[in-house]
Amino acid sequence: MNQNLNIRVLFRHSLLFVLTYISVSLTGALFVGHTAGITDDFVLFSAEGFYLYMDMVIWEGVLFATLLLGFLSTHEFGHYFAAVRHRINTSLPYFIPLPISPIGTLGAVIRIRSQILYSRHMFDVGASGPIAGFIVALLILFYGFATLPDPDYMQNFAGHELLNEYIEKHGTFPDEPISDTGNREPDVMVLGNTLLFSLIASFFDDVPPMWELYHYPFLFAGWLALFFTALNLLPVGQLDGGHILYTLIGYRRHRLAARGFFLVVMTLAGLGAIPLIQTFLEGQNVPLILTSWIIWAVIALALISRGFRAETTWTFAGWIFVLLMDVFLLILFDPSIFSGFTIWIFWALFIVFLVKIEHPPVPFEEPLTPGRKILGWICMIIFFLCISPNPIYFT
Repeated sequence: MNQNLNIRVLFRHSLLFVLTYISVSLTGALFVGHTAGITDDFVLFSAEGFYLYMDMVIWEGVLFATLLLGFLSTHEFGHYFAAVRHRINTSLPYFIPLPISPIGTLGAVIRIRSQILYSRHMFDVGASGPIAGFIVALLILFYGFATLPDPDYMQNFAGHELLNEYIEKHGTFPDEPISDTGNREPDVMVLGNTLLFSLIASFFDDVPPMWELYHYPFLFAGWLALFFTALNLLPVGQLDGGHILYTLIGYRRHRLAARGFFLVVMTLAGLGAIPLIQTFLEGQNVPLILTSWIIWAVIALALISRGFRAETTWTFAGWIFVLLMDVFLLILFDPSIFSGFTIWIFWALFIVFLVKIEHPPVPFEEPLTPGRKILGWICMIIFFLCISPNPIYFT
């Protein structure tokens, strides 16, 4: 019975991995696959065209999937082996295929089936994944930067005629995206820069701009690896960052730090939500600015109240803080610099409804060893180096 159960478990996890691999390969090929010289007629009505398509597009997607899932596997198995070492009942990684998403997956997770009793064990399980994954992310990025092709590489992709003309004339990328009319392209996907990515890029030549980065499989996979690392290191709730910071500073101080961080997230969410609400209200017979602020104020109050479990003082003080900070920032800065902040709305919802703000108490708290403390604060530094206020947005 146990042998049959183990076979079924291995089959289920293996199947999810294979489906995710296929999904990421196909969707990733849309970004990194070489498409210059390939037309629909050429692909559909000739064997030569079909094999050319497979060679130029699909295998590029396979490379991208190998890199991204290599990172995700390393991250999740870091958690898994740390849990096994401490005899914590846990599942193998569940890979989540999602072909309709931009990268073909929602990532991967493991399921902890038993309570973690000791803070030292909590730290080991929480920190092992980000540290292992971060090392792989760095290897992917350094290889990608070290093997960067010339800007002429963009000739491999259809639809970049004016860009390639600019590259042929100047030998480098333009400072802004170029459209068919020569103006700023309104529908370009931009990946947000981070302190670490910018630092590494500064040592190399021919680095593509952030709006063309997704055509480079190693750089795109490496950037996504940093993005997922930062997302997991958010210092709240049951995320890896929540586990780590809890074990570093204890329950009470983590409770304050996590609540403060959540208010920062809500402030950033407001900077993305208010312009979005105004967009939906355009054409309606309502005061545009006032109505959008009222709607956001109601949404913010509801989320903060739920996040703080309806604690009156925290809820209203946090609500006023968020609204005042949004007013201050939108007055002080050009609102256009907050393009891409819409993603913080989803992160606020993710925190409130899934991972929660506060970390539940660990039954047996114990001081971490000096080595663990150093690794823990390194993880917090990694979070700030890898986080971007506007990770993915469209100009």
